[in-house]
Amino acid sequence: PRTVLAPQRHAYILERLRADGAVRVSELMRELEVSDMTVRRDLEMLESQGHLVTVHGGATLLRESAVHEPGFDPKRTLEHEAKLAIAQRAAAMVEPGMAVAVSAGSTTYEVSRRLAEVPRLTVVTNSVPAAEVLYHGGRSDQTIILSGGVRTPSDALVGPFAVSALRAVNVDLVFLGVHGIHERAGFTTPNMLEAETDQALIETGGQLVVTADHTKWGITGVSTIARLERADIVITDEGLGEEARAVLEERVGQVILAGSRETTTAAARLER
Repeated sequence: PRTVLAPQRHAYILERLRADGAVRVSELMRELEVSDMTVRRDLEMLESQGHLVTVHGGATLLRESAVHEPGFDPKRTLEHEAKLAIAQRAAAMVEPGMAVAVSAGSTTYEVSRRLAEVPRLTVVTNSVPAAEVLYHGGRSDQTIILSGGVRTPSDALVGPFAVSALRAVNVDLVFLGVHGIHERAGFTTPNMLEAETDQALIETGGQLVVTADHTKWGITGVSTIARLERADIVITDEGLGEEARAVLEERVGQVILAGSRETTTAAARLER
């Protein structure tokens, strides 16, 4: 049987739960080609992290509360392929010599990985992982500015020190990762200090590009970062439903579906 590592199994289980609302142990055994014991251990682990509730023969989805903030590493495994496609599309907007701001988050981290090869780039960020990947893997002609501040569970630096540092810079593009997108609440986060810091990031003046996979739609964190209308561009993936897409296209400057040749071509025409 194929070997599926625990983080991959956990990501698969959570994706199934998001899609169907519930999973059965017997189905997961067959689909993942693992034992009953392995599946039950995975479900117990995910339950202890607050992602699901185990029931007889399986598990059901536990809706995240507005203040629950998952850590950076668990978030990286969720919707990984979609995040890579979104990051690729976002990074393609960056030209040599630009100044860009990058917020914390698993999708914006993937954007940062792709910025490592862009010449003469200045990157301002409040993300510890983003700064680390650029510091260790980036070019010698790049300038990396880490804001400082209090560290959150998702490895963002937030609070008055971060806000003060960000208010001193001006950039061309702002890449913003979010916890949730909601028609009424806008772009949200479960961390109130992070919302204030992200607002300072937005005010660095660049074109605002929100990078978020389709599972963020309908999720609401306790604190609003910005209304939908504030975004110049939202880059998401083809899993986004038609109704959500219609709302975003009406309220946002431009919606790009990563992985869609037609949308990408249309976006390229608009950017010329």
